[in-house]
Amino acid sequence: MKSSFLRVLLAVAVSLTISALAQTGSAATPSSAAAPAASAPATTPGPTSGTKVGTINIEGAIFGSNEGIRDLEALRKKFEPKQAELKNQNDELEALKKQLTTTKDKLNEDAAATLQKQIESKQKLFDRSVQDAQEDFGNQNQEIAGRILQKLAPMIVTYAQDNAFGLIIDTSKPWPQSPVVMASESVDITKAVVEIYNAKSGVPAPASTGAAKPAAPRPATGTGTAKPAAPKPTEPPKQ
Repeated sequence: MKSSFLRVLLAVAVSLTISALAQTGSAATPSSAAAPAASAPATTPGPTSGTKVGTINIEGAIFGSNEGIRDLEALRKKFEPKQAELKNQNDELEALKKQLTTTKDKLNEDAAATLQKQIESKQKLFDRSVQDAQEDFGNQNQEIAGRILQKLAPMIVTYAQDNAFGLIIDTSKPWPQSPVVMASESVDITKAVVEIYNAKSGVPAPASTGAAKPAAPRPATGTGTAKPAAPKPTEPPKQ
């Protein structure tokens, strides 16, 4: 289930990052060389000649960091009992449906109607349970993303300033959902920012469980961005 809240959160973070970079650049310019504010026309932000542009997959950075991997895995484990409960409900519901299918010709009208009502009642309860579990999982997932993003955003700004980037573009969304059609891997700062975040957070790399640690996602390519290698932040509990 895609989370609109998380998308908005990421978009706001990028806007704040770009705004901070712009303000820093203006502050570093001597007042005598600055053009009057009134003479600057309102334009759509974009790279100008000589502007160093970078990309970052913010969603991938959040859930590709040691902290993001750890907290998402803990959340998944927390929901394992709920997944088992939903599986049991689904198995029971499927058994009743099979019973109705295989015995409907043998049941009288009242017995068939009773069984049908039982199935419909359990189906409604099951659907509600799935929806509630998905919403609960998504809300807690968003809390993880928001908490990490609050600490990650200043590091993106600092890294961009230290490396003379004039513009940082978020590639969390694939083209055509985002305006980025393609971007060279050489301008992607996701991995570098994640490494800095990991070092400052003090959270160790997750213990190997037989699967390779998620790598930083690649920037946009000709037909769309590669999906983050980190676990999907909006993955609902399995039925």
